[in-house]
Amino acid sequence: MNIEKTPTKEELLADIDRLISYGREEPTISPDLLAYLEIEDLISTKTKLLERVGKLSEEDKDWLEQFKKYD
Repeated sequence: MNIEKTPTKEELLADIDRLISYGREEPTISPDLLAYLEIEDLISTKTKLLERVGKLSEEDKDWLEQFKKYD
């Protein structure tokens, strides 16, 4: 049986930050947002960002593949 753990707010925020700051070294999202955002909001944001993969170049798709979740 494959039981997946729910990601933490910190993990989700880090994934979202990597998705929107592609190619930048410095963080684009303040970790202070964790106090205000619910985990469901972070999951939804990450999901919406991942849905945009189809509109990106092949190089960007390859990079974003690491964030996709397969069942």
